[in-house]
Amino acid sequence: MKQLIVFGMAILFLHVSCVSKQENKASFTGAPGEVKLITLDPGHFHAALVQKVSYPQVSKEVYVYAPEGNDVREHLKKIEAYNTRSDAPTSWNEIVYTGTDFLDKMLTEHKGNVMVTAGNNGKKTEYIHAALGAGIHVLSDKPMAIDEKNFELLKECFDIAKQKNVLLYDIMTERHEITTILQREFSMLPAVFGQLQQGTPEDPAVVKESVHHFFKFVSGNPLTRPVWYFDVTQQGEGIVDVTTHLVDLVQWECFPNQIIDYKQDIQLVDANRWTTSLSKDQFKQVTGVEEYPDFLQKDVENDTLKVYANGDLVYKIKGVCAKVSVIWNYTFPEGGGDTHYSVMKGSKSNLIIRQGEEQGYKPMLYIEMVPGRDVAAYEKDLQASLSKITAKYPGIALQKLNDSTWLVDIPDQYRNGHEAHFGQVTENYLQYLKEGALPDWEVPNMIAKYYTTTQALKLAKSKNK
Repeated sequence: MKQLIVFGMAILFLHVSCVSKQENKASFTGAPGEVKLITLDPGHFHAALVQKVSYPQVSKEVYVYAPEGNDVREHLKKIEAYNTRSDAPTSWNEIVYTGTDFLDKMLTEHKGNVMVTAGNNGKKTEYIHAALGAGIHVLSDKPMAIDEKNFELLKECFDIAKQKNVLLYDIMTERHEITTILQREFSMLPAVFGQLQQGTPEDPAVVKESVHHFFKFVSGNPLTRPVWYFDVTQQGEGIVDVTTHLVDLVQWECFPNQIIDYKQDIQLVDANRWTTSLSKDQFKQVTGVEEYPDFLQKDVENDTLKVYANGDLVYKIKGVCAKVSVIWNYTFPEGGGDTHYSVMKGSKSNLIIRQGEEQGYKPMLYIEMVPGRDVAAYEKDLQASLSKITAKYPGIALQKLNDSTWLVDIPDQYRNGHEAHFGQVTENYLQYLKEGALPDWEVPNMIAKYYTTTQALKLAKSKNK
């Protein structure tokens, strides 16, 4: 009798689990307005960029929970600008709660089913943990972890997401940049690229470098950054912030749709960190604040703010040696902006993205044949393989610059800009919600990514002691 009861309970549990899973998969169908957004403590302009466009399946009512202050006011100003622009205005209705208990209020009211978070990175992992525990899906700006302690909590977050059958996903906009997409596509053509080289720490097979600027324009207006943005205990150091994108691209391009096991596949070789200096006038220009707050005094030397915004790391991933680095300057040269440099080295060619003055600060992709190959034979293979690219991206062409180098000619229709990429990521996430699952490689690869960045920080800091 006892065995029969246990068996019956097991069957009931299995039935409830299956029903729960089916209900979750059926909870998002793509129907208009079924996705209800919550924006939690928006302190970074990326939170607003998710709403720069509308999505049919997303409700116009968005619930905002935040402490009173300039961060939430700046966020709402951006949303209002999207609502009132002349070209394709949005129609968001922001329902705002401000108070010191904003997190508890969000959890108890449970007004939405998808939380968007982009702000203070020191708090972000805990925000994610709380939302997932309440059964709320999360679309998070990077980074989701800024140190080893946050990384351990983030692993718990993915466990909770699995238990609750909700989706946790980070916003990897750089996967939607056309030169990066094409670099990946050409690398998957053996006749063009050959095999990815393994490289060495001195001569890595993959190199990615990103240059960013504290003072910039967003949606046509000068960007005002919150003062906490310059505190690495809140924002995170450069080696765990922007490098998140670069480490993600190494995984995404070199090992497409493959699972990365951080315990077996990642080996750190070296990591470094250094500061960017800001004068008091520069700090005022980008924050609107006259004096350095008390929490930044630890980083002030001779009235100059020193921010650990820069870093690089060399590591091996599945035996391939890669180097990524991030550099932050105060502002960009005339006509310039944030820049990206990337190299993938193959046995037949190197695929190189350049975005300097020579390129008019616009990313360009070059195919450079490795020395010693027959030029005519290689060019024949290259032209024959191009049809595989144009089948996906019509209009892509090749411009021969010399006997060993070709420029990939990219029509302007594919260059939609960084801000548009937030909408593309969100559309992908909405599709995953409808399907009820992320691709099987996404979660382990997010864990591997944040293991790489947080361990690099640990290594770099150990060298500065």
